[in-house]
Amino acid sequence: MTTSHTRKLQTIDAQTLQQLLKQQTVTLIDVREPSEYAGEHIPDATLISLSKFDPRKVPQTQDTKVVLYCRSGNRSTMAAQKLFDAGFTQVTHLNGGMTAWKAAGYPTKINQNAPISLMRQVQIVAGSLVVTGTLLGAFVSPGFLILSGFVGAGLMFAGITDTCALGMLLAKLPYNQRSSV
Repeated sequence: MTTSHTRKLQTIDAQTLQQLLKQQTVTLIDVREPSEYAGEHIPDATLISLSKFDPRKVPQTQDTKVVLYCRSGNRSTMAAQKLFDAGFTQVTHLNGGMTAWKAAGYPTKINQNAPISLMRQVQIVAGSLVVTGTLLGAFVSPGFLILSGFVGAGLMFAGITDTCALGMLLAKLPYNQRSSV
């Protein structure tokens, strides 16, 4: 099939993206969730979160290259597949995502009044459930230890698959839906 040659996801590094941004030849799309974008994002990026990703919202011009990014590159790969499914033939994403951008020392736009990061929210909720399950298991009934075990298994699954159901659930809360504060 010829589609594999015309629909290959291209990858660029942070240095190349910085050069393309200076030349204004990039349409930069942040596919993270609104709360993540509100907290910190690459200047001039447009938010189209993966959970509400609609390829029709991605600006298409002949003069610019569409570049997607997320935290690590996993969600931008999924968004790229949606663009390919919608008929895009060239899609590029930032290798290593926001993590690589920051590691290269390039600027980000930070909002100190944004909600805490989704990862911290997950840690707080999961930690609270483990402590609650352990305390209830020790002082009320050993059956409550199942709660701690369930949360631990969920965290293992999230780490192995790089998908977090709790994070996706928390992202749907109203205060996490704001892209600016």
